[in-house]
Order: sequence, then structure tokens, then C-alpha cells
Amino acid sequence: MAINDQKGRENRPVVGLALGGGMARGCAHVGVLRVFERHGIPIDLIAGTSVGSLIGGAYASGLNPDQIEKLALSIEWSDLGRVTISKLGFYDSRRTEDYVHRNFPVSAFEKTRLPFGAVSCDIQTGKMVVFTEGDMGLAIRASCAMPIYYTPVMVNGRMMVDGGVVGHIPASVARMMGADIVVAVDVNSQHLPIPQPTHLFTVMAQSMSIMGRTAVSYIYTDADVVIRPHLEHIRPDDLSKAAEMIKLGEEAAERLIQKINQLIVPRKQGFLNKLFTRRKQDSWRVVPLSRK
Repeated sequence: MAINDQKGRENRPVVGLALGGGMARGCAHVGVLRVFERHGIPIDLIAGTSVGSLIGGAYASGLNPDQIEKLALSIEWSDLGRVTISKLGFYDSRRTEDYVHRNFPVSAFEKTRLPFGAVSCDIQTGKMVVFTEGDMGLAIRASCAMPIYYTPVMVNGRMMVDGGVVGHIPASVARMMGADIVVAVDVNSQHLPIPQPTHLFTVMAQSMSIMGRTAVSYIYTDADVVIRPHLEHIRPDDLSKAAEMIKLGEEAAERLIQKINQLIVPRKQGFLNKLFTRRKQDSWRVVPLSRK
């Protein structure tokens, strides 16, 4: 179980952050985390998909937004994967796992400062898988394994790929983990056509983004607030604009901070609300992690 201070929560709702996938655009998540800390917005748990699991895992492990920004400004795609000879993908992503172990203060779910879930997809069944125990490096690697570009990751005898395949925003996961208030961050929300893709990586990323947006109204259902940074002018593979994306994440969060604060103000729950409050489900949990 995560090391998570329960004090001070008795008189307010549990706040969950759902960080969506979006490749390099996930740098915007860092800006959102910074704004939450600046305004004293509590984060009681985090669910992350794809790059959202990498940023969310970094924060849950104990890194602060400034430390995560340093990583974002220096990371290269070569830090996360290397070319491989395989029928299942062009790149092996074991370096993603190594990156987590090397840069995170802790890399076990049980040692994080708050509950954290990494979302992946079982490519054989098409079902969502949420990792909440065991090795964070392996779980985040599975959550970020974009099909075809990266080879699938074997976990517990199951072949895992990028969680964005089943939904790029894990709002429902944050809700099932116990959040009363879910703040989702959608870094794939686009208002204009993106710059023309220049290679396979960008084509695949944009394809997943388009598929995710077709179901966005359903995905948003479990979110009380959705933060949507304006990132449409930045290619999803462009890490050189990390600083700009972090700033855009800050600006998007600042626009909604008053609404978020209003939701967190302690509220009295009436008898009928207590009676019909939905019970949290935990049947989605998958533990422990193993490479078999």
C-alpha cells in the first residue's frame, strides 16, 4: 500500500488526477502539477495512461514539479527505447524501465507517497489493465508501449501495449481508485489540424489521438473537470518544445483553478446521498508484476 498521509482529509473529498496520453505533449502535465502545488490543491491519488503514467509516476514517487521539469527538458527518445529486430515492433522499450529505476526516488508502487495506477492494454483481449502494485518501471513501460513502434511488453504472461489504445484519459480509473473529485488532463484535445506528420512515429501517434477523440465524450464522463492545454501547434514527437508545453499546461490549469477549488470546499452529505453513493470497485487491479 502506498505511503499516503490520510490526515486532513476527513472534511474534504478525495481528489484524483487523471493524466492522459499524448507522447511529448505530456510535458504539459508538469505545468498542471506545478499549478496544483502553487494553489495548495491536494492530490490524493493519480492514474496515468502512456506518458501520463511516466509523469504521474514521477510525481507519486516523490519528485516535485521542478525536478520533473528538469527531466522533461533533458530527455531524448533514445532514453526510452532502442532499435530492435522483431516482427512485433521497431523499438525495444526496456530503456523506459531503466529510466524509471534510474531517475525516480522509488520504483515500487508500495513505496510511493500516494496511490498511483498505470493503465495499459492487453492486446489479446483488448481489455484495460491497471497496475497498482509491484515494479513501476515495468508497469510504466507497458503503459507507454505504442503498438508497432514499440514491441509489446510481457507482464504476468500477458502481452501489453500502450494504455491509450483503450482510452487516452484514465478518468474512470481515478474514480475506481477512490476519487470523489476527478480532474483529468487531456493533452490530445485539439482545436486545429496538427502539423503534417513527418515520419512513422508521428503518424502512429496522431492515429491514436484521433481514435481517442472519437470516444472523448464517453471518456470525460467520469471527470468533474477536464484541463485541456492548447498544444495543437506542437507535433506529438517534438521534445524540443518541452518548456513551452509545460507553460501551456500551467496556463490551462490556472484557467480552471477556481472551479477546482470550489469542488474541493467541504460539503455536507445528506442522508439520501450517503445511501445512494456509488461504492468504489477494485476488480480491475492486477498484481503482482512479472515478466513471465
